[in-house]
Amino acid sequence: MQRARKRALKCSVLAVVVSALSAFAQSVAPNQTAITPPMGWNSYDGYGTTINEADFRANADWFAAHLKPFGWQYVVIDEEWYVTDPVQGNSKSLHYTMDRFGRYTPALNRFPSAAGDAGFTPLADYVHRLGLKFGIHILRGIPKRAMKENLPIAGSPYHAAEAANTTDTCPWNYDNYGVDASKPAGQAYYDSITRLYADWGVDFVKADCISSNPYRGDEIRMLSTGLNKTGRPIVLSLSPGPSPFEKIDELRKYSQMWRISNDIWDLWHGDRPYPQGVGDQFANAAKWTPFTQPGGWPDADMLPVGRLGPAPGWGKPRDTGLTRDEQRTLLTLWSIFRSPLMIGGDLPAADKWTVSLLTNREVLAVDQQSTGSHAVISTAKTVLWLSEPASGDGYYLAAFNVSDGQEKTHYAWSELGLRSKEYRIRDLWKGQDLGAASMVDLLLPAHGCALYRLSLP
Repeated sequence: MQRARKRALKCSVLAVVVSALSAFAQSVAPNQTAITPPMGWNSYDGYGTTINEADFRANADWFAAHLKPFGWQYVVIDEEWYVTDPVQGNSKSLHYTMDRFGRYTPALNRFPSAAGDAGFTPLADYVHRLGLKFGIHILRGIPKRAMKENLPIAGSPYHAAEAANTTDTCPWNYDNYGVDASKPAGQAYYDSITRLYADWGVDFVKADCISSNPYRGDEIRMLSTGLNKTGRPIVLSLSPGPSPFEKIDELRKYSQMWRISNDIWDLWHGDRPYPQGVGDQFANAAKWTPFTQPGGWPDADMLPVGRLGPAPGWGKPRDTGLTRDEQRTLLTLWSIFRSPLMIGGDLPAADKWTVSLLTNREVLAVDQQSTGSHAVISTAKTVLWLSEPASGDGYYLAAFNVSDGQEKTHYAWSELGLRSKEYRIRDLWKGQDLGAASMVDLLLPAHGCALYRLSLP
């Protein structure tokens, strides 16, 4: 009997210790999500700051019917879902909704199911019933109105004035002050909003004005810590870019995605910092590709394909300005680089071409399953990348013409560092076997590409 009591006491003590260690680890360790690059849709390229519940549900329904069978998972509401009077861009005069603890809540005139303190729970439940995952965009920091009214911070003895850093604001958005990392009230505020998001059923948080212009490492850490404390596996995506290369260890530790450039839109080249184009991303991808790993993905930004409307985040409503060759190049570079794939645009308006672009299983497998991606040739006109299938059998080869005219691409396998004198070639975009060859010999259109699977004869 005495031995049994001792064993029971030891088990009880061990259980307490294990529970404490587990709670501690949960509070400091990054959540283990995004083992492969996340694939989804984000509302910004089609709706800017104007998305409402009816439009979101329509896009989620279309996504579930057309993209979910191909491995796409996330549907994300982008910027300023709490604003009652959204406008194109940012404004100092916007009106927004929040709870008594200074946390933004969905604007009821746009998201009626959020009534009665429900928040995004009904919409997240709807998304989950479709077999998908639900995400939202947030801006780092604490609402200026919460600071002005000095609202209490949920679950803590602190108030907003103790958390806010009034000398720190986002240079392009007027909603928030930064959060003071030197005070416990700062972490308490991030804990309060991340608990709310977890209670809503959020699976993905895109945090903005935090990874560049300016980079806020302390707030990244606090936000990540809050998410991990919830115990819910929530992907943390950091925006905008370019994220500072020298912060790679922090980026990997505290997030699952981080932007490598400013916004990419539907053009080949941007001659200003904003926006950037597809052709501008080759050098960025080559720089970051050694640092891709399960759970940590450099993010080449969204896919501006299909219908960019009815209220895109940049420019007028339109069909994508990228040619079909440029759209294939976009998907090919993003995939062999292993970037997260987040579609922009109005999904129900997508044509057959756009659907075919997004549902090629062999191309998507390059993004989701390949290893060892790297550029092997980079000239003013031609760029070639290699990676390996997960099986280790052969290689993936992507060839790009980055010039403005037709270009011939001709390389022996040895020039690409490959050992065999001959490989069998499969064209992944066309789904065709092309037979064996002793070299890559292509004539590519302007801004065009080819994506091959190479295997031994």
